[in-house]
Amino acid sequence: MIRVMLADDQRLVRAGFRSILAGEDDIEVVAEVGDGREAVRVASELRPDVVLMDIRMPVLDGLEATSRITSDPRLDAVRVVILTTFDLDDYVYSAIKSGASGFLVKDTEPPELIHGVRVVARGDALLAPTVTRRLIAEFASRIAKPPPAERLDPLTDREREVLELVAAGLSNEEIAGRLVLSPATAKTHVSRILAKVGARDRAQLVVLAYETGMIRPGWLG
Repeated sequence: MIRVMLADDQRLVRAGFRSILAGEDDIEVVAEVGDGREAVRVASELRPDVVLMDIRMPVLDGLEATSRITSDPRLDAVRVVILTTFDLDDYVYSAIKSGASGFLVKDTEPPELIHGVRVVARGDALLAPTVTRRLIAEFASRIAKPPPAERLDPLTDREREVLELVAAGLSNEEIAGRLVLSPATAKTHVSRILAKVGARDRAQLVVLAYETGMIRPGWLG
């Protein structure tokens, strides 16, 4: 069962999301909160699998709440998905850098919401859609000069290949097909890369690949 917490200051938004998720046998909404501070407190208590986090909330905004949750070692298994609107895209890059596993637009269709929760719960980043990859590339391109890539030094040639494909938004199954590996081997490579570079999840691997210049904006694999 995937345990989900809803963090949004609009009661109607929470009710809408709850009604969509409640119809799924493998998803349970375990809590609703209306501000960022409560989101951090309740996440610490309940340790849900996924938090759907609005950016603009009273008391503590969603970005800071996300940072506090993802930086707490006790909440290492909690995944945060940012809820946003297109006019708030400037926040998305910062949110992913702070530990969010991806984002959903608030008016997303029900099947996309359900799919997004499942994707993040199983440990993948919600970064596969082309529009999201373009967004990450756009903000990464603002970096005048890529920082030193020493974090990539421990990676083998094969692991660098895998990282490039992760940055292109490919799933483990798609990576396996591209490199003629088994899905289990692809997953092992991703796990080793995460450990070697000290990244929390695949979303941060995408940012790392762009920031170090491994991937250039517009490259989609």
